[in-house]
Amino acid sequence: MTATTVIREEDVITSVADALQYISYFHPMDYIRALGRAYELEESPAARDAIAQILTNSRMCAEGHRPICQDTGIVVAFVKVGMNVRWQATKTVQEMVNEGVRRAYLHPENKLRASIVADPAFTRVNTRDNTPAVVHIELVPGDHVEIIVSAKGGGSENKAKFAMLNPSDSIRDWVVNTVPLMGAGWCPPGMLGIGIGGSAEKAMILAKESLMEPIDMAELKARGPKTPIEELRIELYDAVNDLGIGAQGLGGLSTILDVKILDTPTHAASKPIAMIPNCAATRHAHFTLTGNGPAYLEPPKLEDWPQVHWTPDKASKPVNLDTLTPAEVASWKPGDRLLLSGKMLTGRDAAHKRMTDMLAKGEALPVDFTNRVIYYVGPVDPVGDEVVGPAGPTTATRMDKFTETMLAQTGLIAMIGKAERGPMGIEAIKRHKAAYLMAVGGAAYLVAKAIKAARVVAFEDLGMEAIYEFEVKDMPVTVAVDSEGTSVHQTGPADWKARIARAKQSA
Repeated sequence: MTATTVIREEDVITSVADALQYISYFHPMDYIRALGRAYELEESPAARDAIAQILTNSRMCAEGHRPICQDTGIVVAFVKVGMNVRWQATKTVQEMVNEGVRRAYLHPENKLRASIVADPAFTRVNTRDNTPAVVHIELVPGDHVEIIVSAKGGGSENKAKFAMLNPSDSIRDWVVNTVPLMGAGWCPPGMLGIGIGGSAEKAMILAKESLMEPIDMAELKARGPKTPIEELRIELYDAVNDLGIGAQGLGGLSTILDVKILDTPTHAASKPIAMIPNCAATRHAHFTLTGNGPAYLEPPKLEDWPQVHWTPDKASKPVNLDTLTPAEVASWKPGDRLLLSGKMLTGRDAAHKRMTDMLAKGEALPVDFTNRVIYYVGPVDPVGDEVVGPAGPTTATRMDKFTETMLAQTGLIAMIGKAERGPMGIEAIKRHKAAYLMAVGGAAYLVAKAIKAARVVAFEDLGMEAIYEFEVKDMPVTVAVDSEGTSVHQTGPADWKARIARAKQSA
């Protein structure tokens, strides 16, 4: 009779904690290889620069063991439990995973940002340790436990899409029409995970689970498809890249690096389809527990990273934030590369909501924004001698509804964030002759190196959403919306979509 495998509670907790630390600073190497290929093939200067920043940031994080992105994500775990396993545990599987999350996110040498809020419909109070995780548990044949952990950032998770298609509807058409609606807040180039069939919730789970698979589109195209699903993957990959959205939505050849699809039987009247993107901070790890102690993940070799070392464009314009004027802001042109030095303020969703509420009541703000620039960021806590942890931009469209009030009533003259601005934000920027500057999402550690000092100046109770004052030196940004309301996230993809179409016609 075969001995029963005993899985210890502490082994699960330790393995989950170690894996979450691991994925916070090590990209999956399949992603790095694919991004390296995209960099070599990219013809758009803006997109190529963005990819160079992401690759450089990735290597820096691998060397320094610091987070790839300031948004260290909501933890999602897929746990497959062998039915012959016996547990030596007092906690449930959910509780074991949660304890692993808690240890990982509070690790003193690499503290990760706590982003989870309880009471989501009302008070939205931060749980301070990034728990609870979202855990999917499946009982399977066998005598071991397989666990996949991932850390999914809000920027990409917020772009998830779902539809109940009619059975005769085209999947290709739905995907191609839906991807542009996602904007660039999911930080392309990344992956698309697609779930087809089942019920509504099953399709979403399949889409998320598909993102855990390795990137293999180059290999698939080289050998050719063997199944209808593989044919669809290739068709969607080509069709989405033909949209010309490009890295960070700036226009270019590589919008996605792969498309993953999982399907399952569904009702005859239905065709549920879910699509979830993975961003430039793709993070997941897979391990197996066999009863022989915690799992160990082999660190990647630094020499396996592409030899890409980003440096500022020689045409970049230096900007002194301490003497910035509305006239200088109005002189910036779409696509201009800037290097910012001096003092800037920060603020994101919760701070903006509080400030606009105060202004509506006629109350004075605790900070003077006259002729200042605000950076939409929620940084990771510093460790060691850092002044601030990784501090990449958050999705700017979430601040669009506050932009008119901020520009009209505070003296603010420019904003920095990630991805595009929506019509409401652009109209306010144009009306007040302000500007919106884009920093690269997925380059949080690289950006943080430009921050030389940081202090909380208001709303300390909001944690990572407090208002900071950063002092920066040569922080790289691109003028994404100028004072006339011209957006490079509209002009760039349109230009590259047309270029790609012309190239295909002449091929």
